[in-house]
Amino acid sequence: MVAMSKIATGNGHGENSPYFDGWKAYETNPFHPTERPEGVIQMGLAENQLCFNLIKNWLIKHPEASFCTPQGVNNFKETALFQDYNGMPEFRQAVAKFMGKVRGDRVKFDPDRIVMSGGATGAHEMVAFCLADPGEAFLVPTPYYPGFDRDLKWRTRVELVPVNCESCNNFKITRNALEAAYVKAQEANLRVKGLLITNPSNPLGTILDRDTLKSMVRFINDKNIHLIGDEIYAATVFMEPEFVSISEIIEEEDVECNRDLIHIVYSLSKDMGFPGFRVGIVYSYNDSVVSCARKMSSFGLVSSQTQHLIASMLSDDEFVDNFITESKELLFKRHKYFTWSLSQVGIGCLKGNAGLFIWMDLRKLLKEKTFAAEMELWRVIINEVKLNVSPGSSFHCEEPGWFRVCFANMDDHTMKVALLRIRTFVLKNNEAMVPLKLCRPSSIKLSLSRSLSQRMDDFMSPGIMSPHSPLPQSPLVRART
Repeated sequence: MVAMSKIATGNGHGENSPYFDGWKAYETNPFHPTERPEGVIQMGLAENQLCFNLIKNWLIKHPEASFCTPQGVNNFKETALFQDYNGMPEFRQAVAKFMGKVRGDRVKFDPDRIVMSGGATGAHEMVAFCLADPGEAFLVPTPYYPGFDRDLKWRTRVELVPVNCESCNNFKITRNALEAAYVKAQEANLRVKGLLITNPSNPLGTILDRDTLKSMVRFINDKNIHLIGDEIYAATVFMEPEFVSISEIIEEEDVECNRDLIHIVYSLSKDMGFPGFRVGIVYSYNDSVVSCARKMSSFGLVSSQTQHLIASMLSDDEFVDNFITESKELLFKRHKYFTWSLSQVGIGCLKGNAGLFIWMDLRKLLKEKTFAAEMELWRVIINEVKLNVSPGSSFHCEEPGWFRVCFANMDDHTMKVALLRIRTFVLKNNEAMVPLKLCRPSSIKLSLSRSLSQRMDDFMSPGIMSPHSPLPQSPLVRART
């Protein structure tokens, strides 16, 4: 047998993780409301399926945007032939304009700095390749997306150094935590080349405030290292405070920064719900990085048909404005419904205002405060409750008992089934719960006097939900401060 390369056969793919094991459990027994009602419900997939009707309606009204229609077929030959690796000018212009709209038009993006990639996965690898040599490192605040262990490390051979963040301050990234991680890397003889942040955060569903972003810019400027801002969830912020991009921070008068150190990773997988289109973007303020990334883009281009469709769609200002507004409304409603439902059985989560998931707190369900106990609980949830949720340890969380739960990748019926399974499981195990010392007293009040399903229907009734409506302080979530 011919041997394969060490890189190919090693563990650099990062898939030896409960995060990916949960997906495998789902794929072997996926839930279906009629054909497989006892199957595993997929709650480990950060996918936005709430706005497909808006996309469908636009496609019906604009058949010329697709080559698969009589109205669009005349554009087939021109677009099917070779395209410049830089991407179609109309595509880059439309994406740059959309990125600005998502950020409230408070900042503008230059289409000539837009570099294509095969999804955010390819974009992250591209940036890592451009900025670091094998054996050099990036700091990454925890908890962080498990795929980074594959996307940034496998083929580039760079290292990731966790920046440990704690629940008692809502996992906020502090200068002290950054300095500690930097020193730890130096002690391990690792040269730190950059800091990678996700804003909004995956898995926390929170955003970085302006002061924190300024602190990080000062940190990377002081250390002369790069800052990579993963902003792929920028349009999923459904409630105040509003999203602040790193691109806004570096334009403020009181911020001194070498812009050659700033890079943004973006995609349309989360904000538009198009993961299958593999539209990834690297936007760098560094001319050398843009030049190098353009050469690399040939390994993961966005198809010309996809570019054509996206350019047509994102150039429709009325559609884009309506989509952004409707998406926020739908995410807000689903998030509030989900977190309220969990609170009715005493399950809290980190208070968030963005993303397609919640950071669920099951610490009081652990038999003991260990990661072994977290894995034991996770196996019960996967194998008995039949829900694919992702344990915090797979996100490098330093505290056992936290779980990421995705809420936007399913229809209302599937979500109600999932919540009913959670309710049944929690109530069954209520007496076994371990008391948990909180940073401050919980404000949750339980009331199970009526059918939870009926109360959920009442909660979801039209007209009562809006991102502009005030949120009740209890029992929506149990916030950690």
